[in-house]
Amino acid sequence: MQILIRTDASTKIGSGHVMRCLTLADMLKEKGAKIYFVCREMEGHLCELIETKGYQCFRTFNVKQTFDQKQDAMETLHLIEINGLKVDLIIADHYQIDEQWEQVVRKAAPKVMVIDDLANRRHDCDLLLDQNYFNKFETRYDGLVPAKCRKLLGLKYLLLRPEFYEDNITEENTNESVADVLVFYGGSDSTNETLKVLDALNLVDVTSLTFHVVVGSSNSNREIIELRCRERNYHFYVQINYLAQLMRTVDLALGAGGVTMWERCFLGIPSIVTVVADNQRESTEAAADAGAIWNLGWHECVEKEDLVDIINRAIEDPNGLKEMTKKAKQLMQSDIKYKTHPVVEAIMEILGHGDGFYVPKN
Repeated sequence: MQILIRTDASTKIGSGHVMRCLTLADMLKEKGAKIYFVCREMEGHLCELIETKGYQCFRTFNVKQTFDQKQDAMETLHLIEINGLKVDLIIADHYQIDEQWEQVVRKAAPKVMVIDDLANRRHDCDLLLDQNYFNKFETRYDGLVPAKCRKLLGLKYLLLRPEFYEDNITEENTNESVADVLVFYGGSDSTNETLKVLDALNLVDVTSLTFHVVVGSSNSNREIIELRCRERNYHFYVQINYLAQLMRTVDLALGAGGVTMWERCFLGIPSIVTVVADNQRESTEAAADAGAIWNLGWHECVEKEDLVDIINRAIEDPNGLKEMTKKAKQLMQSDIKYKTHPVVEAIMEILGHGDGFYVPKN
């Protein structure tokens, strides 16, 4: 069973697409699938990271500012052909790809899967995954995918790495005060939120707090951030592979919307969230409406003073943090575990390998 994943990362795009695809690749690999990636070599690409994870990454040089779907699709077909691949499934996780690209690459694979969360364009696919939570999320893709397409929608299908399920803490947080705080705004942090938080912390009494500041390898300000952390005795981490373990040690987090927001919710970590991309707006608002996070809103409107105010409020309200922990875990259904992830089960089924792979374990 051969599966090809088409996705990208860059300083502008961020690392989220690649990271969730790597999570899915690892799950599929456990089922015996051979996984290949196709990525563009843009500034901040993660091709080497993909390769260190044990996957072959074919590099395309379609790096024009204006993305050409037809050219990219033809180049993907060419890479499949010259490498002698017999692809059973092509997975596309890319905001610039729609039915035009998907119709072309169908020449090389019987099945196509799309990972999306924008619901703003048509797809020609057999399986669509949108792992986010929105108001009325069940109907977001009506009219955008073929009638035959199976839709995997909602937090049930969230692609969490295995370490998030290991020894998951399902009890309420019993800490009486905030002691450890996580600061992580994604791999690239293209809007520079980490430095904004560090500026705000200069105005907060942090003598009783321990800060853990995490950045990705594609963060262009990582050296400046490291220096600032060293000056303030904050713990500093780059591209770590034990984020879930670190998350379990903290009482409060500051970060962006998107997948990492749901990861924090899954572990019941009270979060102060800044929206750094358009595709995060709706889901962040929905999570805030459910009481699972604090939503500071669009990053350009978040000032240093806003961060100072919310951090102080969080520190002074441990009971509010406990309630947020409870609501976050309820939203995520964190007590439910799967023998096989439901996304993997759906993929196995459309490829003819279903039959009992998906067994909920309470």
